[in-house]
Amino acid sequence: MSRILPAELDERLGTDDEPLLLDIRPESNYDGGAIEGSRNVPVYDDLRGGDEAALRRRLDEIPDDREVVTVCKMGIVAKRATRVLDEAGYEASTLAGGMSGWNGYERGSLGYKIRSLWWRLRG
Repeated sequence: MSRILPAELDERLGTDDEPLLLDIRPESNYDGGAIEGSRNVPVYDDLRGGDEAALRRRLDEIPDDREVVTVCKMGIVAKRATRVLDEAGYEASTLAGGMSGWNGYERGSLGYKIRSLWWRLRG
């Protein structure tokens, strides 16, 4: 399963290689702050509870003409979404660290820098 680091995603935003950002968090979380241009398909609670069918029922809302990057709070539940998308034939990746990682990247926080180093070391 593929993942993308926040810095890598940032480099691709606004380019011809820009992925579709699929934010799976609940609508209230999404409304409280999201990556610009992302699309909300709020299946986080379903996936967290083991219900992958909730996302499968909504696949027709997700274009398959470009890579999809799944986004959640920390990147853990988004991995499940990425797996479902992979199985359905999409090119999909998970945003490492989710919105927490993205926000840390944007702030340049020490926590983000440490996590980013860890992600790169893990490959």
